Amino acid sequence: MRRFVLAACFVAAAVIHVSAQGKILSYKSNRFVYEGRVGFTDDAAVLSWPGTSVYFNFKGTNVEAVLKDSDTSNYYNVIIDGEVYSKLHLDTTKKVYQLASGLKNTKHTLQLFKRTEWDKGKTFFYGAGGYKVKALAASPKPARKIEFFGNSITCGYAIEDYEHDSHIGYYENNYDSYAAITARHFNAQYHCTSKSGIGITISWFPLIEKEMYNRLDATDSTSRWDFNQYIPDVVVINLLQNDSWLVNRPDHEQFKYRFGTQKPSEEFIIGEYKSFVQSVRAVYPSAKIICMMGNMDITREGSVWPSYVTKAVEQLNDQQIYTLFVPFKNTSGHPKTKEQKEMADVLISFIEKNISW
Repeated sequence: MRRFVLAACFVAAAVIHVSAQGKILSYKSNRFVYEGRVGFTDDAAVLSWPGTSVYFNFKGTNVEAVLKDSDTSNYYNVIIDGEVYSKLHLDTTKKVYQLASGLKNTKHTLQLFKRTEWDKGKTFFYGAGGYKVKALAASPKPARKIEFFGNSITCGYAIEDYEHDSHIGYYENNYDSYAAITARHFNAQYHCTSKSGIGITISWFPLIEKEMYNRLDATDSTSRWDFNQYIPDVVVINLLQNDSWLVNRPDHEQFKYRFGTQKPSEEFIIGEYKSFVQSVRAVYPSAKIICMMGNMDITREGSVWPSYVTKAVEQLNDQQIYTLFVPFKNTSGHPKTKEQKEMADVLISFIEKNISW
């Protein structure tokens, strides 16, 4: 397994001569700004979590990047000057990708945004530049910070699959998830520590949120994220959707692994949710925490699951922890683009009314 570690700072700019058309600035240059839980090897920045980004200011008519993927399932939004320019699909060969061309010969901002989640593999970013490209000083990071702990709803799973509910990376787009929309609305830095299928007490695979939330490399049980690297003002927790399905599937292998033969009690579920929120509070003692739920069938009329969250928060007795339940979208499958935007509108309104930052 290829391991990667955090880098506390970046060394002076270097150039990799990999393109006959121009020079590529090394990923180590302070001209690049990284957002999300990004790791670093000796020769590349490593992007795996949904919503992780690279920012680069430059002057020129084109821009290139040297990239390699560990899989072929990852997709990126190439964003030029705040507008989505194209959708980039990567392969496992290290090579130069033309990200944009035919631009006006003025200052531009590139954002390379990971649409897909970490189960689609890691992306290695070696640097960016191009023919007659002048690297400019990086823009300062926004003052506000927000982090999301969630499942497929937060990842943007199948958001662009309007006929089925496919797990294929092509249809996933974290950029249009309610989480990323909310972060952009408030001009906040954005971390999305989320994974489709994950739960508080049980997941569709052998990993639950409290075993994942503190990792840099989600695929490595020994990897640890340094929480001092990023201290959010607001944390949003949107979980339990997968628990609500799996606790009723005694034949599922993860039910047997987590619970044996006995369905977990209400008290157990409340206690585990409360414990996870306490873990978040321990690493972020000053953050405003929103315990959110929705908009799939967990918030359907008559569902008991919102009451579990309400009881857990009441027991915590923390005035900086809030609850927000987004109504059931009343459609099948995962929320699509319009439903994600509707969910973002609810969250944005809630933050504007209840939280100052």
